[in-house]
Amino acid sequence: MIVLSGCSKNDGVVDEAEKYISSIEKINIPDDVKVIGLGEATHGNVELQKLKKDIFEAFIRNNEQVRVFVIEGDFGGGQEINQFISGGEGTAEEALGALDYSIYKTEQMIDFVQWMHDYNAAASDDEKIYFYGNDMQRYDYSKKGLLDYYEVVNKEAGRKYAVQLEHASNNTMRSLSTKQVKKINEVLDNIMFDLQSNEAAYTKHSSSDTFAFAFQYAQLMKQRTELFLNEGDYQQLRDQYLADNLQWIVEFEAARGHDKVLFSGHNGHIEKTSASLAGYKSMGNYLDELYGAKYFAIGTDLMNSEFQALNRGSDKREDYKIKNHNDLVDAFSEVEPNIFYVNFEKASESKQLLDVIKSEQKMVNVGDDFRSWQRLFKMFYTIEMVPNKAYDGIIIVKEATPTDVID
Repeated sequence: MIVLSGCSKNDGVVDEAEKYISSIEKINIPDDVKVIGLGEATHGNVELQKLKKDIFEAFIRNNEQVRVFVIEGDFGGGQEINQFISGGEGTAEEALGALDYSIYKTEQMIDFVQWMHDYNAAASDDEKIYFYGNDMQRYDYSKKGLLDYYEVVNKEAGRKYAVQLEHASNNTMRSLSTKQVKKINEVLDNIMFDLQSNEAAYTKHSSSDTFAFAFQYAQLMKQRTELFLNEGDYQQLRDQYLADNLQWIVEFEAARGHDKVLFSGHNGHIEKTSASLAGYKSMGNYLDELYGAKYFAIGTDLMNSEFQALNRGSDKREDYKIKNHNDLVDAFSEVEPNIFYVNFEKASESKQLLDVIKSEQKMVNVGDDFRSWQRLFKMFYTIEMVPNKAYDGIIIVKEATPTDVID
């Protein structure tokens, strides 16, 4: 049964499959799109991490008007990276550490952040690029941004809030009692009320942009406390917050003349159909409802993959191998490139391919927690979804290699 579970219903490839693929450099995005989602089938493949830079760079080179990159990572930490690529001090590796998420501590991500830094150093003001995170699972850098703002507009209040938020930190947050978390939540409510009540005065001593960021830092910290207080709805709330925060970034940057945003995160966040068996509504589903055709989702799938993931049982990162067969990837098994893009609108011109992309497929879906025994059962490393409902196109990698997280 285990052997059979890895087999595809479709033994043949699509006729003239090369007609329906393109290189990554030639991905075309409709003009009216506001948000482009780029998914990862796993967080631990070199090829998938490299896609972030390759696609973002291609969009810039092809004049797709994409100047903003958003990652499934800490909002406050993302602003540390943004400061670095905007001419700040330090190194790309140090800047990446602010995300406090080990999956991004790789040579591929360091190269990407360094490339952004070097690009901005030579770019004119209207061509510069910006980096964001839209996640809320950390405290430290959002708290730093908030308290730094109070140093400018109201030092006395800032000192008071610093004491009250002392235990809202990455190191201590998981040891807090419910009572302590509720207290932090109350403090954040008070801060947000203070900001709203004094917006005119504070903006006069700073700017409308820095005020907007200060309020967003407080909002992100409140989202973190709400996750602690509602752990039974953690996944549901997190994807809702991811969508809310991405919408804030989209609107903030649109006001600065940047109409398109590229978001990179796990497939499970960017897909539009909430296919997870966990039953939560995906960020992509929210975005699809909010933006309609102006949200363009690109998923990824793998044929043969060696990837790195954390075994939480041993608390060690390990490499795993899986082989994936479904009608979609098998349809392209004989094309020459190792990495290629399939636009589903183009694919629909083939009756053979249309039948595939509108039917359920078991597609690779691995988070950052994996065990060796899970390789034996396809249900533990794939998710069943209808490709052309979940995505607008897909990038397929035939042979994928593991990342190496830098300690």
